[in-house]
Amino acid sequence: MNDNDIVQVPSVLEAIHQDTRRAGFTMASELQTGALLRTLAATKPGGHFLELGTGTGVGTAWLLSGIDAQSRLESVENDPTVLEIARRHLGHDPRVTFHLMDGAAFLAESQFRFDLIYADTWPGKFTHLDLALSLLRIGGIYLVDDLLPQPSWPDGHAPKVPSLITELESRMGFVSTKLAWASGLMVLVKTNGK
Repeated sequence: MNDNDIVQVPSVLEAIHQDTRRAGFTMASELQTGALLRTLAATKPGGHFLELGTGTGVGTAWLLSGIDAQSRLESVENDPTVLEIARRHLGHDPRVTFHLMDGAAFLAESQFRFDLIYADTWPGKFTHLDLALSLLRIGGIYLVDDLLPQPSWPDGHAPKVPSLITELESRMGFVSTKLAWASGLMVLVKTNGK
């Protein structure tokens, strides 16, 4: 078995990757992360999903490839340049709504509860974690990436990772699993309402 041999890659992904390279964006989700996103999303038919950190839409494409026609995805990005790439390739899909705003502001204003939250930016991961986790339904999935050292990490990222992992492992009302592959992932599932 080769876990780098990813099948059923979303057809739009190559075009998104080309635009991502042209834009000089270096923080797009890896194939393994995307395949896991697709699989996890498929476990929540009719679900409501949140992606914090749209980037150029790589993770978004994977999420859309896993959700059904009744599901809805809210995708939040504060950089209009990269968000435009995602909108250009994925904005025709009625299941996704793109929000050009700060992730912390979205979390603070959200009236939704989510079946899956993919926190791929600082708000909802290194900041506003309690708020993000409070928006998960029972049985909801929380996924973070970028937990293994990456050359593309911005300043200040590395020192925050160990305390985030400790915080997530000790969180009451959740079960968690660490995955030392792709960029380093951690998955939590909410087990009660506390």
